[in-house]
Amino acid sequence: MRVQAWPGDTLEKYGQWFSVPTELIVDANPHVDKGRLRPGQTVAIPGYGVIESWETLSRSLSLPIEALRRMPGAMAVIDGTAPLPMRIAAPVVRSVRPYDFAALTEDIDVIVRHYPFVRQRTIGYSVLGLPLVELQIGRGPVRVHMNGSFHANEWITTAVLMALIDDYVRALVNDDMLAGRRVLEYYHKTTLSVVPMVNPDGVNLVLNGPPEKEPHRSEAIRINGGAADFSQWKANIRGIDLNNQFPARWEIEQARKPPKGPAPRDFPGFAPLTEPEAKAMAALAEEGDFAMVVAFHTQGKEIYWGYEGLEPPEAEAAVKAMAEASGYQAIRYIDSHAGYRDWFIQTWRRRGYTVELGEGVNPLPLSQFAQIYRDSLGLFLAALEMA
Repeated sequence: MRVQAWPGDTLEKYGQWFSVPTELIVDANPHVDKGRLRPGQTVAIPGYGVIESWETLSRSLSLPIEALRRMPGAMAVIDGTAPLPMRIAAPVVRSVRPYDFAALTEDIDVIVRHYPFVRQRTIGYSVLGLPLVELQIGRGPVRVHMNGSFHANEWITTAVLMALIDDYVRALVNDDMLAGRRVLEYYHKTTLSVVPMVNPDGVNLVLNGPPEKEPHRSEAIRINGGAADFSQWKANIRGIDLNNQFPARWEIEQARKPPKGPAPRDFPGFAPLTEPEAKAMAALAEEGDFAMVVAFHTQGKEIYWGYEGLEPPEAEAAVKAMAEASGYQAIRYIDSHAGYRDWFIQTWRRRGYTVELGEGVNPLPLSQFAQIYRDSLGLFLAALEMA
């Protein structure tokens, strides 16, 4: 919601009027002078919507719609002439659905519109030209990165991440506790970076079938052995496993993986960092100066950490906190892998974790979403706390 400013107003006043932390209003309005607003300026108030239907107005005022229609001024609320603000108290994303790129785009638009302190940018593009979107939340000096859907049939990780973001930003606006933690403290401590869907082409392939665009349509069908079922496809649209694309002993990974050419899963490519999605994630890490990265996958209630003893000493305490919060098992992974986490640890000697959600079934059924989300919420908050 945007409201018009009057002479002499400050952003702090809006925090008092709407009971929203001032720093969130400031961050939602970077174009506005914090000290004094100009006449006629509009200010975005995060966490508020506008009543746009008779049903919503009826629920808000606990009055029957028939009575509202007879009330002077009610129509002006519905047609937007006299917008009536309403605090957002429920989730705004619709994460429990087959979560393709269109679903992600819809939910990102809703999040950024309702919570304009959430920053959005494109860090690169997929093979088919879909934007790889990064969301940033917070103003803290410690930078933490999370991502989902490196593997196409693990698309539920994107849905989980978007649900986590939704609950996190709503708790920030209301200065609420979330799972026993006051999350506004994390906003000041950390800057959270999230790439919810690393592999949008692959996710769309799993959920919607091959693209119309050639030669990618014919190639995907050929790589899949002519089969119409793409539910077990992990790779990007060119048949390259993005999580095996990083130069952490990539040669060992290439030698030990059975596929020697494009395949639905496990082929690391003909060289490291050939794919635009992997290149974008590498560039993000190089630019981001992250203290910690957490990659979400779906191989079954485990948190893998470490890489050949190169991880910093504080990694163990952080992974134990995440394991305790989620009930997942923490496993120190010392083998070579060429994964995103391994490359990150090898390059910067910082903390990297791979979280395996669910029961190790791909794709995970949406019926398990509620339990996966509960496990993930504690892990998500523990990661921010330990950052």
